[in-house]
Amino acid sequence: MRDDDILLVFTNAPNADSARLIARSLLDARLAACVNILAPCQSLYHWQGVLEEATEVPVQIKTTAARYPAVEAAIRLAHPYERPEIVAVPVERGLPGYLAWVVAETAPSSPAAPEA
Repeated sequence: MRDDDILLVFTNAPNADSARLIARSLLDARLAACVNILAPCQSLYHWQGVLEEATEVPVQIKTTAARYPAVEAAIRLAHPYERPEIVAVPVERGLPGYLAWVVAETAPSSPAAPEA
């Protein structure tokens, strides 16, 4: 995988406030070009031997392979769950201009990125 390959990263937050906190932290650090906070959904899963059911807020993050380690670290830092879902899938195809925008927006040396 090349550094400028696009990834779509998924996580679920326990509520809209947590989802916004995750989204803002990623966008403020220029780790994501765009974050979608979706409508709440019902999640059913086994956790520590018990079948759980919870309302969660899905979050979709557009980033690059180069930025993934920092994205994962930022989600873990902002996320209230002990072991949050963080799943990344490569984007095989997309509108070239959009994909170039994701790369530009997440580049550490992006003119739009805050100075270190």
